[in-house]
Amino acid sequence: MSAQSPTAGLPPASDAELVRRYSDLVRRIARHLVARLPTSVDIADLIQSGVIGLLEAARNYSGAHGASFETYAGIRIRGAMLDELRRGDWAPRSVHRRLREIAAAMRAIEQECGREARDVEVAQRVGIPLDEYHRCLQDATQCQMLSINARDDDSDSFDAPSGERTPLEEVEREEFQHNLAEAIESLPEREKLVLSLYYDDELNLREIGAVLDVSESRVCQIHGQALLRLRARMTALAGAQNPA
Repeated sequence: MSAQSPTAGLPPASDAELVRRYSDLVRRIARHLVARLPTSVDIADLIQSGVIGLLEAARNYSGAHGASFETYAGIRIRGAMLDELRRGDWAPRSVHRRLREIAAAMRAIEQECGREARDVEVAQRVGIPLDEYHRCLQDATQCQMLSINARDDDSDSFDAPSGERTPLEEVEREEFQHNLAEAIESLPEREKLVLSLYYDDELNLREIGAVLDVSESRVCQIHGQALLRLRARMTALAGAQNPA
């Protein structure tokens, strides 16, 4: 048996050859992302940013990373796509401001009543019609989807030194994750189910609508309400732990 080439597993030297060889990987990652994003997102833009991520991966990769080039490149490609999506945030400041108002209203109502805040109660507290409130919930899904999707593996994790967090930071991170898990568990059953189908099973909004026998827009509203309710509860918990 012939000895393995010392360059085995390394990316091609030519950019054109690199793009040809890994174009299917870029398209596959783009299709996976776009299926879970608003319809306004253009898959061609994702592919373009993914190609840039691929080229950057080729420049930074070495066998010392402990992973195949395809695995390393996949992380860089997805990270480049998410970076581009974040830079292209469509929502004006007024939308973000209204979502903060809704989360604050939810938090106040739940603290006063000791139960989940209802749609009509939140809309009345904020001073908007119910149909506008439902549109805001759809905005919440689109505004917060990218930040929720950004996990630790979106960073250049192969380049990160081990033990980069201090012991205090690690404790705080574990406490945050514990509190977040408890907040998710306390959500109304339908909101909890939508989050599970979206983030754990990786179904898109249309597929979740088929499972629940509701429209895609209704799933979007439920998803947005779950995110804002989590935001309200985590903010309330932070305030209780760190009183002024």
